[in-house]
Amino acid sequence: MTTIKRKKPVTTPSKKPSTKPWGMDGKALDGVRILDFTHVQSGPTCTQLLAYMGADCIKVERPGVGDVTRGQLRDVKGEDSLYFTMLNGNKRSITIDSKNPKGKEIVERLVKSCDVLVENFAPGALDRMGFTWEHVNKLNPRIIMASVKGFGPGPYEECKVYENVAQCAGGAASTTGFREGPPLVTGAQIGDSGTGLHLALGIVSALYQRNRTGRGQRVICAMQDGVLNLCRVKLRDQQRLTHGPLTEYSQYGEGIPFGNATPRAGNDSGGGQPGWILKCKGAPEDPNAYIYFITQAPVWEAICDVIGKPEWKTDPEYAKPPARLPHLKQIFSAIEAWTMTKTKFEAMDILNKYNIPCGPILSMKEIAEEKSLRDVGTIVEVDHPGRGPYLTVGNPVKLSDSPCEVQRSPLLGEHTEEILTEVLGYSAKEITEISASGAISPPQK
Repeated sequence: MTTIKRKKPVTTPSKKPSTKPWGMDGKALDGVRILDFTHVQSGPTCTQLLAYMGADCIKVERPGVGDVTRGQLRDVKGEDSLYFTMLNGNKRSITIDSKNPKGKEIVERLVKSCDVLVENFAPGALDRMGFTWEHVNKLNPRIIMASVKGFGPGPYEECKVYENVAQCAGGAASTTGFREGPPLVTGAQIGDSGTGLHLALGIVSALYQRNRTGRGQRVICAMQDGVLNLCRVKLRDQQRLTHGPLTEYSQYGEGIPFGNATPRAGNDSGGGQPGWILKCKGAPEDPNAYIYFITQAPVWEAICDVIGKPEWKTDPEYAKPPARLPHLKQIFSAIEAWTMTKTKFEAMDILNKYNIPCGPILSMKEIAEEKSLRDVGTIVEVDHPGRGPYLTVGNPVKLSDSPCEVQRSPLLGEHTEEILTEVLGYSAKEITEISASGAISPPQK
């Protein structure tokens, strides 16, 4: 069993700067305890990030079953899947049957002992368990109750939502892909993980306000809202479209009329500077031998010199950004003729000398093997007692005075007795009675 040492809750913030060396005075959320009723991805993303920041995250799981992702997409027979391990590091696992009277008693005592309750159940599920906001707030007026929902109040409020549903309902899919093709969802988990990150911000904001008010509050993030927040530039373009065509979109330069909604824009940059994905040496045999290239106006002359088109610097059809818009296809074709003579990394080295915005298309294999990402803790190798070493994504937020130690995910019920004893103060006799009642299950071996 891995025992994670926890600091006592801090009730009064210090007004004087610490005299301890940087990085030696604990973690950002030391003393904060999370009651984690989350599963799958959106909720676990949120609680894992809070755990990375130092919160004591107690994951409540069903006896004998646990989070459904423990068994989904397994690559090692009989062991927790990567789906689970990569979303539940730095947490403690306790198994509780909340329908069992003893189990419900344990949950209520946990509610009284925690600062935050996080859940991403289907609409109404927690209420049916008897843990409405009113009941939770009565048990612990200081607790923050945070929830991920699919939709906010409205016609779809009761609908169950998954990643791709959120991407579609939040505006991402309708603006992703090429205009000649169907809407596309992105490989980035902007619905699940994106909403989990939004919820984490809401939680720490509520904790900060509690310092002043002394009371908790509800925090709710709808997945549709979270996706839309990440698609705000497309909502920007929807409003611009009412005043005329979107000139930075490649279809404008090609003379293709715009409709009444923000169109799919392929690989256009979306930032007012024309950009596109171009082949490099090795493409198309290598599906990732590509580079993203932006023809930023301030470095246009340098681009012309690099690709061997110095005459474009003074040619009236190419010298100024508005004049270049009808010729973007020709421009990117000429740039691609140059990039195809270089690997994506060779092209990067040359272009960066001239401050030309660009970026390699990195495969997941390349990212997993990238030394710099491991050096800073963005990619971390963790050892698991059952499946052995696995890679996970570390803390994406780096704090100069708050160290982050990425730890493995817990085995099912691994910390049940530890939590009952250390957090809730149950005696050995009481734990024996609880076990006999069926409210908990033995820890996974």
